[in-house]
Amino acid sequence: MSERSISQAELEVMRVLWAAGEPLSVSDIRAALTDTGWEASTIKTLVTRLVKKGELVQTRRKVYYYSPAVTREEYGSGEARRLAEKVYGGGLAKLVASFVEGGEFTPEEIDELRAILDRARGER
Repeated sequence: MSERSISQAELEVMRVLWAAGEPLSVSDIRAALTDTGWEASTIKTLVTRLVKKGELVQTRRKVYYYSPAVTREEYGSGEARRLAEKVYGGGLAKLVASFVEGGEFTPEEIDELRAILDRARGER
């Protein structure tokens, strides 16, 4: 698994693009991030970094449009694996157990997690 290094600010750009579900221009991204107070140049820098890292795909129309090279789920799965490796020596079950035992899940989320595990096991 490759080691990703996406900063928190870059992750905000990725979230905008994941939520959009379609390629966006820098102007579109900036409009979605108005509450950050970031200047256009900051957003352009973040987008450029993400393209260089291979996290965004750039296509040219009249202006450049950007789309994620990885889905939110793929990114999240990779981050969870990296956290499990870093904290628990690779034990994903230990990572999930830490949330369960810490009371982080609602009863509904536990039911959802159980259903996901059942599907993964092929019992459904």
